[in-house]
Amino acid sequence: MSGSANGPSGGRMDEPADAPAEGPVMRRGRRLAVDVGDARIGVASCDPDGILATPVETVPGRDVPAAYRRLRQLVEEYEPIEVVVGLPRSLKGGEGPAAAKVRRFAQELARGITPVPVRLVDERMTTVTASQGLRASGVKSKKGRSVIDQAAAVIILQQALESERVSGRAPGEGVEVVI
Repeated sequence: MSGSANGPSGGRMDEPADAPAEGPVMRRGRRLAVDVGDARIGVASCDPDGILATPVETVPGRDVPAAYRRLRQLVEEYEPIEVVVGLPRSLKGGEGPAAAKVRRFAQELARGITPVPVRLVDERMTTVTASQGLRASGVKSKKGRSVIDQAAAVIILQQALESERVSGRAPGEGVEVVI
């Protein structure tokens, strides 16, 4: 037998093929993440196994109806099991005007893409982390503005995926669709 210690179930050879999975179970399916900003909206996606988040695009945010249209098109194209929206909280966990604005945005998005669920997840420090990562990789700040929101969306999605992987529950809080 050559090189692999994996059996038919993808587990080790010494484990039965029908051994139950240990720990929380991750839902299968692609997700989209959205980082809502005043001028730009970063969008990221992940693979169906929820392993790796990658940037998708930056949607112009000033024309709000056009932004919703583009996000609906992305949902149709990617067919996600859910859309995760970053909720800006203060470092102490409180919510201010920016969080209220994102909650309204998520509510309207949820209405436009139903039945695909929308979830709000804590996005504290994601833009700062994205900025630092881009600077460290040599991306200039002027050029970086166009991709920083995508990078923040990637971080939001990676954190949401990790949260689900650890807990076995969908991340954050669901947005109820009010018609």
